[in-house]
Amino acid sequence: MRIRETIVAAGFLSIFSAALLVPREAAAQTVTPIAPRDPTWTTLSNVTMTLGVGIVTLMPRIYYNDPEATVGWKGRWHISVLAPALSMTALTLLVDRPIKNAIGAPRPGCTADQTAQALPGSECETYGMPSTQAFAAWGATGAGTAIFLVDTLKYSQAKFHPGAFVGNVAVPLVLSVLTSVGRGVATSQTEFGPAQPAETPMQVVVGSLTGFATGALLGLGYTFLQRPNCGYGNSVVCW
Repeated sequence: MRIRETIVAAGFLSIFSAALLVPREAAAQTVTPIAPRDPTWTTLSNVTMTLGVGIVTLMPRIYYNDPEATVGWKGRWHISVLAPALSMTALTLLVDRPIKNAIGAPRPGCTADQTAQALPGSECETYGMPSTQAFAAWGATGAGTAIFLVDTLKYSQAKFHPGAFVGNVAVPLVLSVLTSVGRGVATSQTEFGPAQPAETPMQVVVGSLTGFATGALLGLGYTFLQRPNCGYGNSVVCW
Protein backbone atom coordinates (compact mmCIF):
# COMPACT_ATOMS: atom_id res chain seq x y z
CA MET A 1 0.00 0.00 0.00
CA ARG A 2 1.53 3.34 -1.07
CA ILE A 3 -0.28 6.08 0.82
CA ARG A 4 1.42 5.02 4.02
CA GLU A 5 1.00 8.14 6.11
CA THR A 6 -2.76 8.22 5.53
CA ILE A 7 -3.18 4.54 6.33
CA VAL A 8 -1.09 4.67 9.51
CA ALA A 9 -2.98 7.73 10.76
CA ALA A 10 -6.26 5.96 10.05
CA GLY A 11 -5.02 2.93 11.94
CA PHE A 12 -4.48 4.90 15.12
CA LEU A 13 -7.97 6.30 14.65
CA SER A 14 -9.39 2.78 14.43
CA ILE A 15 -7.53 1.52 17.50
CA PHE A 16 -8.75 4.37 19.67
CA SER A 17 -12.11 4.98 18.02
CA ALA A 18 -13.78 3.81 21.21
CA ALA A 19 -12.48 6.94 22.92
CA LEU A 20 -14.95 8.94 20.85
CA LEU A 21 -17.72 7.42 22.94
CA VAL A 22 -16.30 8.34 26.32
CA PRO A 23 -16.74 12.13 26.43
CA ARG A 24 -20.52 11.95 26.02
CA GLU A 25 -20.84 9.64 29.01
CA ALA A 26 -18.36 11.64 31.07
CA ALA A 27 -19.89 15.02 30.22
CA ALA A 28 -20.05 17.67 32.92
CA GLN A 29 -23.16 17.41 35.01
CA THR A 30 -25.27 20.44 34.13
CA VAL A 31 -28.61 19.03 35.31
CA THR A 32 -29.66 16.51 37.92
CA PRO A 33 -29.24 13.06 36.38
CA ILE A 34 -32.52 11.39 35.49
CA ALA A 35 -30.88 7.98 35.55
CA PRO A 36 -27.47 8.11 37.28
CA ARG A 37 -25.01 5.54 35.92
CA ASP A 38 -22.41 3.47 37.69
CA PRO A 39 -19.11 5.25 36.81
CA THR A 40 -16.95 2.24 37.74
CA TRP A 41 -18.67 -0.18 35.36
CA THR A 42 -18.97 2.47 32.65
CA THR A 43 -15.24 3.16 32.79
CA LEU A 44 -14.46 -0.56 32.86
CA SER A 45 -16.54 -1.22 29.77
CA ASN A 46 -14.85 1.59 27.85
CA VAL A 47 -11.37 0.40 28.85
CA THR A 48 -11.99 -3.27 28.02
CA MET A 49 -13.58 -2.33 24.70
CA THR A 50 -10.58 -0.20 23.72
CA LEU A 51 -8.11 -2.89 24.78
CA GLY A 52 -9.95 -5.58 22.83
CA VAL A 53 -10.02 -3.53 19.64
CA GLY A 54 -6.36 -2.54 20.02
CA ILE A 55 -5.11 -6.07 20.72
CA VAL A 56 -6.81 -7.58 17.67
CA THR A 57 -5.63 -4.73 15.44
CA LEU A 58 -2.02 -4.96 16.64
CA MET A 59 -1.86 -8.77 16.74
CA PRO A 60 0.51 -10.15 14.07
CA ARG A 61 -0.57 -12.90 11.69
CA ILE A 62 1.06 -16.06 13.07
CA TYR A 63 1.33 -18.94 10.63
CA TYR A 64 3.35 -22.06 9.88
CA ASN A 65 5.53 -21.16 6.93
CA ASP A 66 4.89 -22.59 3.46
CA PRO A 67 6.76 -25.83 2.70
CA GLU A 68 8.64 -24.24 -0.20
CA ALA A 69 10.14 -21.63 2.14
CA THR A 70 11.95 -21.91 5.48
CA VAL A 71 9.79 -24.21 7.58
CA GLY A 72 8.64 -22.94 10.96
CA TRP A 73 6.35 -20.51 12.74
CA LYS A 74 6.41 -16.93 11.50
CA GLY A 75 4.73 -13.73 12.61
CA ARG A 76 3.92 -10.83 10.31
CA TRP A 77 1.97 -7.62 10.91
CA HIS A 78 0.12 -6.35 7.85
CA ILE A 79 -0.76 -2.73 7.23
CA SER A 80 -3.72 -4.15 5.31
CA VAL A 81 -5.32 -5.09 8.65
CA LEU A 82 -6.42 -1.46 8.75
CA ALA A 83 -9.01 -2.28 6.08
CA PRO A 84 -11.21 -4.42 8.39
CA ALA A 85 -10.29 -2.24 11.37
CA LEU A 86 -11.47 0.94 9.65
CA SER A 87 -14.56 -0.82 8.32
CA MET A 88 -15.45 -1.92 11.85
CA THR A 89 -14.80 1.60 13.11
CA ALA A 90 -17.14 3.09 10.53
CA LEU A 91 -19.86 0.56 11.36
CA THR A 92 -19.44 1.20 15.09
CA LEU A 93 -19.88 4.94 14.57
CA LEU A 94 -22.91 4.18 12.41
CA VAL A 95 -24.37 2.10 15.23
CA ASP A 96 -23.59 4.74 17.84
CA ARG A 97 -25.90 7.39 16.45
CA PRO A 98 -27.88 6.80 13.22
CA ILE A 99 -28.89 3.21 13.96
CA LYS A 100 -29.61 3.87 17.63
CA ASN A 101 -31.65 6.94 16.77
CA ALA A 102 -33.60 4.98 14.15
CA ILE A 103 -34.45 2.21 16.62
CA GLY A 104 -35.19 4.67 19.45
CA ALA A 105 -34.85 2.31 22.44
CA PRO A 106 -34.20 4.35 25.61
CA ARG A 107 -31.51 3.38 28.07
CA PRO A 108 -32.51 2.05 31.54
CA GLY A 109 -34.30 4.65 33.63
CA CYS A 110 -35.06 6.89 30.67
CA THR A 111 -38.09 7.47 28.47
CA ALA A 112 -38.16 8.21 24.75
CA ASP A 113 -39.20 11.83 25.44
CA GLN A 114 -36.35 12.35 27.92
CA THR A 115 -33.85 10.94 25.44
CA ALA A 116 -35.20 13.09 22.62
CA GLN A 117 -34.52 16.20 24.72
CA ALA A 118 -30.90 15.03 25.21
CA LEU A 119 -30.24 17.27 28.22
CA PRO A 120 -26.49 17.27 29.03
CA GLY A 121 -25.81 15.44 32.28
CA SER A 122 -29.22 13.74 32.38
CA GLU A 123 -27.62 10.38 31.45
CA CYS A 124 -30.45 10.05 28.95
CA GLU A 125 -28.66 11.78 26.07
CA THR A 126 -28.41 8.70 23.85
CA TYR A 127 -30.42 5.60 23.01
CA GLY A 128 -29.19 2.15 23.96
CA MET A 129 -30.11 -0.32 21.19
CA PRO A 130 -27.74 -1.86 20.25
CA SER A 131 -24.95 -1.32 22.77
CA THR A 132 -22.10 0.45 20.97
CA GLN A 133 -19.42 -0.81 23.36
CA ALA A 134 -20.64 -4.40 23.10
CA PHE A 135 -20.80 -4.11 19.31
CA ALA A 136 -17.19 -2.88 19.06
CA ALA A 137 -15.77 -5.31 21.63
CA TRP A 138 -17.47 -8.39 20.20
CA GLY A 139 -16.68 -7.20 16.68
CA ALA A 140 -12.99 -7.38 17.59
CA THR A 141 -13.50 -10.88 19.01
CA GLY A 142 -15.32 -11.99 15.87
CA ALA A 143 -12.59 -10.62 13.62
CA GLY A 144 -9.83 -12.17 15.72
CA THR A 145 -11.58 -15.54 15.79
CA ALA A 146 -12.00 -15.55 12.02
CA ILE A 147 -8.37 -14.59 11.48
CA PHE A 148 -7.17 -17.34 13.83
CA LEU A 149 -9.32 -20.03 12.23
CA VAL A 150 -8.38 -19.19 8.64
CA ASP A 151 -4.68 -18.80 9.45
CA THR A 152 -4.72 -22.12 11.31
CA LEU A 153 -6.82 -24.23 8.97
CA LYS A 154 -5.92 -22.72 5.58
CA TYR A 155 -2.39 -21.36 5.89
CA SER A 156 -0.83 -23.44 8.71
CA GLN A 157 -2.03 -26.90 7.68
CA ALA A 158 -4.20 -27.08 10.85
CA LYS A 159 -1.17 -26.63 13.14
CA PHE A 160 -2.19 -24.95 16.39
CA HIS A 161 -0.23 -22.01 17.80
CA PRO A 162 -1.14 -21.04 21.39
CA GLY A 163 0.09 -17.45 20.98
CA ALA A 164 -2.18 -16.86 18.01
CA PHE A 165 -5.12 -18.33 19.93
CA VAL A 166 -4.47 -16.22 23.03
CA GLY A 167 -4.01 -12.94 21.13
CA ASN A 168 -6.78 -13.36 18.57
CA VAL A 169 -9.40 -15.29 20.54
CA ALA A 170 -8.86 -15.81 24.28
CA VAL A 171 -7.92 -12.30 25.42
CA PRO A 172 -10.45 -10.48 23.18
CA LEU A 173 -13.15 -12.92 24.35
CA VAL A 174 -12.46 -12.20 28.03
CA LEU A 175 -12.43 -8.45 27.35
CA SER A 176 -15.70 -8.71 25.41
CA VAL A 177 -17.39 -10.53 28.28
CA LEU A 178 -16.18 -7.85 30.72
CA THR A 179 -17.45 -5.14 28.37
CA SER A 180 -20.89 -6.73 28.15
CA VAL A 181 -21.05 -7.18 31.92
CA GLY A 182 -19.94 -3.59 32.45
CA ARG A 183 -22.71 -2.29 30.21
CA GLY A 184 -25.46 -4.35 31.80
CA VAL A 185 -24.84 -4.10 35.55
CA ALA A 186 -24.76 -1.36 38.18
CA THR A 187 -23.77 -1.87 41.80
CA SER A 188 -23.12 1.58 43.24
CA GLN A 189 -25.27 4.04 45.17
CA THR A 190 -25.00 7.63 43.96
CA GLU A 191 -26.05 10.88 45.62
CA PHE A 192 -29.03 10.88 43.26
CA GLY A 193 -30.12 7.34 44.15
CA PRO A 194 -29.25 3.80 43.00
CA ALA A 195 -27.16 3.71 39.85
CA GLN A 196 -28.70 2.43 36.63
CA PRO A 197 -26.87 0.12 34.19
CA ALA A 198 -25.70 1.70 30.95
CA GLU A 199 -27.95 -0.54 28.83
CA THR A 200 -30.58 -3.22 29.26
CA PRO A 201 -29.60 -6.90 28.89
CA MET A 202 -31.38 -7.05 25.52
CA GLN A 203 -29.51 -3.99 24.23
CA VAL A 204 -26.21 -5.58 25.29
CA VAL A 205 -27.08 -8.96 23.74
CA VAL A 206 -28.11 -7.40 20.43
CA GLY A 207 -24.91 -5.36 20.32
CA SER A 208 -22.80 -8.42 21.17
CA LEU A 209 -24.36 -10.74 18.58
CA THR A 210 -24.43 -8.24 15.73
CA GLY A 211 -20.89 -7.10 16.55
CA PHE A 212 -19.49 -10.63 16.59
CA ALA A 213 -21.17 -11.54 13.32
CA THR A 214 -20.00 -8.32 11.63
CA GLY A 215 -16.45 -8.71 12.87
CA ALA A 216 -16.31 -12.36 11.82
CA LEU A 217 -17.45 -11.51 8.29
CA LEU A 218 -14.86 -8.75 7.99
CA GLY A 219 -12.17 -11.02 9.40
CA LEU A 220 -13.02 -13.83 6.98
CA GLY A 221 -12.95 -11.52 3.98
CA TYR A 222 -9.64 -10.02 5.07
CA THR A 223 -7.83 -13.32 5.72
CA PHE A 224 -9.01 -14.96 2.51
CA LEU A 225 -7.82 -11.97 0.48
CA GLN A 226 -4.55 -11.40 2.38
CA ARG A 227 -2.10 -14.26 2.92
CA PRO A 228 -0.26 -14.11 6.27
CA ASN A 229 3.21 -14.03 4.71
CA CYS A 230 4.62 -10.87 3.16
CA GLY A 231 5.48 -12.53 -0.12
CA TYR A 232 8.91 -10.92 -0.16
CA GLY A 233 11.93 -10.72 2.17
CA ASN A 234 11.86 -11.38 5.91
CA SER A 235 10.33 -8.12 7.06
CA VAL A 236 8.05 -8.35 10.09
CA VAL A 237 5.84 -5.55 8.76
CA CYS A 238 4.11 -6.14 5.42
CA TRP A 239 3.15 -3.08 3.38
